[in-house]
Amino acid sequence: MTRCPEKCGKQWRPKQGKPEWQKQKEKMAKEEAGKKREKKAERQKKRKQKKERTIEVKKVAKEWKIWDEEEEIVKSEIEAKKLVPEQFYRWIKIFGKK
Repeated sequence: MTRCPEKCGKQWRPKQGKPEWQKQKEKMAKEEAGKKREKKAERQKKRKQKKERTIEVKKVAKEWKIWDEEEEIVKSEIEAKKLVPEQFYRWIKIFGKK
């Protein structure tokens, strides 16, 4: 019971509550809002995981690229070591004996 001094003076009267259908409608709206928040949080979590996976893949690809470049450098150095002595000895044979 509530008191309404403006309308009733000092008399007490029962408080008028919301009808059941309004209460049920508000309850359903709150549940829907909760579900939407959960879905949004889930989508954001999936996006974050996807972004993290993409970053990992990019890092791995970058490492592979660096590794490939290093491998090519090593191969070219080995080839250079093989070619330099051959050409050096040819040069000695040609110009060394005079």
